[in-house]
Amino acid sequence: MGAWDFDPFGNDTACDWKYILEETEDLSLIESTIQKIHDGGTEYLDASDAEEAIAAADTLARLKGHFYVQNAYTESLDEWVSNHKIVPPQQLIDSALKALERIQSDPSELLELWQESEDFDAWNQHIEDLKIRLKK
Repeated sequence: MGAWDFDPFGNDTACDWKYILEETEDLSLIESTIQKIHDGGTEYLDASDAEEAIAAADTLARLKGHFYVQNAYTESLDEWVSNHKIVPPQQLIDSALKALERIQSDPSELLELWQESEDFDAWNQHIEDLKIRLKK
């Protein structure tokens, strides 16, 4: 797992996704990233898809003004958020919340990877905190 932290942008996949987002002017990438989780149904969920969906959900929370950590990994994302005063529609927020639930449910590769880590509880708590930030 290319992760160095359990925060939403504490992994290579999310940071790569963020660079793609920076080339967009709307919520289309966020929508398609979250939809990918739903399109998989109950099939085995790939870790990279889950990491991207968590990044997308965190971006929605930031657009609502509910930031988590702001650091060198999120600097360009925070600039994108600042330059795009987009109010995420409630339907997209609800979709993101359902995607996070799916990521935390079997079969999910990311869930399995974190369950094998001593940081599982911290990761899981960060997902729960992200849900709270989305609901505000």
